Amino acid sequence: MLKFDKGNFEAEVLQGEGVVLVDFYSPKCEPCQELLPQVEALAEKYGDKIKFGKLDISENRRLAIGQRVMGLPTILLYKDGEKLVTLTGDDLTAEEIEVEVKKLV
Repeated sequence: MLKFDKGNFEAEVLQGEGVVLVDFYSPKCEPCQELLPQVEALAEKYGDKIKFGKLDISENRRLAIGQRVMGLPTILLYKDGEKLVTLTGDDLTAEEIEVEVKKLV
């Protein structure tokens, strides 16, 4: 998984081609930490079709707010720079994420 930040987000996600999944997280967010290994497993499974990355909102707060990330964990899916899918909430599951990923591959 790539690590996105304010230095590469625009080039990698907003100006990139194809599908990009961004996992917005914080090291202090327990549901985020529980979900991360599952997202990494999806990256292993679909990494040849979709670009996977994560963004630490504690280091990139303005960027997260600009993408309308108001709660954690949040997964956003972009295609050709356009945000298509927003998944968020403490009860977010890998299964829900995979359903959305399959729609875009």
